[in-house]
Amino acid sequence: MKLSIDTKLRGKVFVGVGIVSNVINNDYPSELLATINNTIEDVRSKYSLDKLKDDPIIRFYRDFYWHELGIDPTKQRPAQEALLRRILRGEDLPRINPVVDIGNAASIKYLVPIGLYDIDSFGGKDLIIRYARDGETFNPIGSPKRTLSNNQIILSTIDGLILHVYPYRDSEITKIRTETKNVLIITAGVPGIDDERLLDSVQFIIDLTTRYLEGVIHARPVVVRDEENLSL
Repeated sequence: MKLSIDTKLRGKVFVGVGIVSNVINNDYPSELLATINNTIEDVRSKYSLDKLKDDPIIRFYRDFYWHELGIDPTKQRPAQEALLRRILRGEDLPRINPVVDIGNAASIKYLVPIGLYDIDSFGGKDLIIRYARDGETFNPIGSPKRTLSNNQIILSTIDGLILHVYPYRDSEITKIRTETKNVLIITAGVPGIDDERLLDSVQFIIDLTTRYLEGVIHARPVVVRDEENLSL
């Protein structure tokens, strides 16, 4: 499976990528729950709601929303900021399934948006990050189908199935389910974010899925800025 970034977007977006196979995603080991809870407590000790907007990582993503996407980030928060604010208000992370919950824990720990995709749901086809074409449709998790415009950035298969609107909305079709076995991990970078943060967030997910969900490392973390062949 090859992941490419369209030439029009190179330098604007880049991603950390990894693959884990053969996960068992229908049960929560107590050790995993403890690790996620420890991550939540660590985040609460490091950040506060009133100072969050001044964090440089949060600022990079807010700036990207304003200048590249044309979205007011105070009205539509970057995904990881929305999760972090939930935690800092004293709420828990939403309980979805073990793999998704690990991804959410990584997102608040490293302050980056995390995308997780069931590889079998799109057949392991080659992927591209590109601008949408006017009129393309997208089926977001938990919402009706949407019609996209050509200023929106998407992750899609080469034959047009859209997995993600970058960097905040995933597809109902390719989402992680309890029966998911093979997981594509993508952490979304924007200008100002260093490669190490993306690699570390992918590695965190790989570590927890292999340690607690019996996953097998299929592709170690890499940062993709143009194109990369990923072993399947």
